[in-house]
Amino acid sequence: IITFFQTAIISYIMTDTISERNKRRVRCSCWDFFLTFFFFFKHSKQIKMRKLDSTKVQPLKSEQLLHIEDHDFALRPGFGGSPIPVGIDVQVESIDSISEVDMDFTMTLYLRHYWKDERLSFHSNKNKSMTFDGRLIKKIWVPDVFFVHSKRSFIHDTTVENIMLRVYPDGNVLFSLRITVSAMCFMDFSRFPLDTQNCSLQLESYAYNEDDLMLYWKHGNKSLSTDEHISLSQFFIEEFSASSGLAFYSSTGWYNRLFINFALRRHIFFFVLQSYFPAMLMVMLSWVSFWIDRRAVPARVSLGITTVLTMSTIMTGVSASMPQVSYIKAVDVYLWISFLFVFLSVIEYAAVNYLTTIEERKQLKKRGKVQSSVFFCLQKASQKPQSNPDLPLVSDVDTTQIKRKRSLKGNVGRIILQNNHVIDTYSRIIFPSVYIVFNFFYWGLYI
Repeated sequence: IITFFQTAIISYIMTDTISERNKRRVRCSCWDFFLTFFFFFKHSKQIKMRKLDSTKVQPLKSEQLLHIEDHDFALRPGFGGSPIPVGIDVQVESIDSISEVDMDFTMTLYLRHYWKDERLSFHSNKNKSMTFDGRLIKKIWVPDVFFVHSKRSFIHDTTVENIMLRVYPDGNVLFSLRITVSAMCFMDFSRFPLDTQNCSLQLESYAYNEDDLMLYWKHGNKSLSTDEHISLSQFFIEEFSASSGLAFYSSTGWYNRLFINFALRRHIFFFVLQSYFPAMLMVMLSWVSFWIDRRAVPARVSLGITTVLTMSTIMTGVSASMPQVSYIKAVDVYLWISFLFVFLSVIEYAAVNYLTTIEERKQLKKRGKVQSSVFFCLQKASQKPQSNPDLPLVSDVDTTQIKRKRSLKGNVGRIILQNNHVIDTYSRIIFPSVYIVFNFFYWGLYI
């Protein structure tokens, strides 16, 4: 304003020194200046009144309300004193997958942290808390909880990061996030697929040992909750439990560790249909060869080879979907014993065929001797002038052979049973009996 007055006085003085020609221009400029000054002076009062209006208060930023700029949040609350207690609460949303090959599981859960930081306390007349999203997390101190033995994990970010921060007036803080984690599960497949696997998800502070941070379950055993609709295609979820313990590292000391334990019992029906039942059928199919005529070499050999190859295919399919472990699994015991029965049925026919060949050779030698003696007798009889009615003629021998062939056609089944080898006869009883006993012992031991 003072500058405006100085400019006006100088302009008025200069009116006497300038020529008459420019006086009118200077007077017009002075008149415009005074109008502008009057307009500014009038509206400046209204602006001041708006600023002094007590009914309208300018909102404070969250950083100013929580005094974030006044503290060093790189340090934990109560640094130098007793360890800060951090409560944990977990709600399991789903178990997405269980992998026997990789020996891991994938779980989606809500992880909630509870602690008190007096540096974040604020004044509130109604004692209401304030809720923030993930943008404030980077400006304050939060517990550095991580998952032990985890392979990969991520925080869900659809449509925004699933992070929630709630601060209460007294400084209590709730930090919640929705996360999916894949962690190792040390599985024992010695009883597979009749097994029960015990897995655990372990939580621990990465930087703060028990002297700085005390990790505990917020509500004891009730701190772990699960969705009622959790189900898996190959497992029954038998139980969920929460426990705690300590972990020691030689370089940094003792740390509090929390455990989310769950037991998984495998569905057996799938493996009965895919492995056990086909193996049983192949073993029973191999027994059919005991009822086939021992002279039907192509039929019995092809049946034995088919059953052996089918059992090999079943065993290969089961081992392909399993990790390469160095011990024997329960399914391996059953399949290998079944394969042994199928293989022994092939060996049984090899023995029967060999012994049958030896018997036929002996019979051929005996028939050769009989035929030579009969031929000698017939030759002698033909040399005699008078015929003897007691000796049979050649035509009579031919007629008796034709009658025997006709009788054979009517009693094929009885003759086949009579012509079977003694090994086949015993195998029809021994093989099924031993296999039934094996099944009783197997299912009684593993179930």
